[in-house]
This record gives sequence, C-alpha cells and structure tokens, in this order.
Amino acid sequence: MYAKIIYMATTIQGYINEFPASTRRLLNQMLKTIKEAAPVATEKMAYGIPTLSLEGNLVHFAGYKNHIGFYPGADGIAFFEEKLTIYKRAKGSVQFPIDQPLPLKLVSEIVRFRVKQNLDNAALKKKAGKK
Repeated sequence: MYAKIIYMATTIQGYINEFPASTRRLLNQMLKTIKEAAPVATEKMAYGIPTLSLEGNLVHFAGYKNHIGFYPGADGIAFFEEKLTIYKRAKGSVQFPIDQPLPLKLVSEIVRFRVKQNLDNAALKKKAGKK
C-alpha cells in the first residue's frame, strides 16, 4: 500500500489554480479585492491557505466545496458583525456561499479595517520599543 502524496501549493495563484473554474473565479475576485484594499500587503501561503500580510497576518481566504472562507480574525468579524449576520461565521471567520455573488465591497471594508489595525498595532510596538 502506498501513501497518497498531497500537493501543497506554495503560491496563492498555485492554490487558486487547483480549483474548478467557477471557484477559481471567486477566489481570484477575493484576491483582487483584498489587494486593492491593501496594495502594500505581501502575498504568502500560511496554514496551507492564501494569506496577505502587512505588519503580520492581515487576512486569509480559502476555497471549499460550498463556500469561500474569509478569515479577518476575531476583531474583523466582531467589528462588522451586523453586516455579516446573513452569513455563517465563527469567532474569526465567515463563510460566503459559493452559489451567491461575493460581498466584495464588504470584504474591502473589512480588509481596510484590518490594515489600519495592523499598522496601528505596529506603531504602538515601535513606540513602546523606543522608551
């Protein structure tokens, strides 16, 4: 008996390309929206999923059979809770159904919130380090 070799994408585009065309389209929309809201963020793979980083992890997203997972962290979910009530969510994540248009404007708002949060936190750490 042989062990199944699992391919783990090393780039975001490599990850996206593993999905069927309809899911790829949604994942590319997510990536484009996130990058427009955080143009200086860097792309990387973390926890096996696409991640954008700016002074630390900013947001993650992932494709699944029935939804696109978006992971802006607990603060990102809590701050936008009222706008996310129609979606299944957990403390730091939200699921956007794959058979509905993505709420790209909302994703952009959440990413901009996270950019400000990460930059503010980084500035506080630098200030504390200079004392």
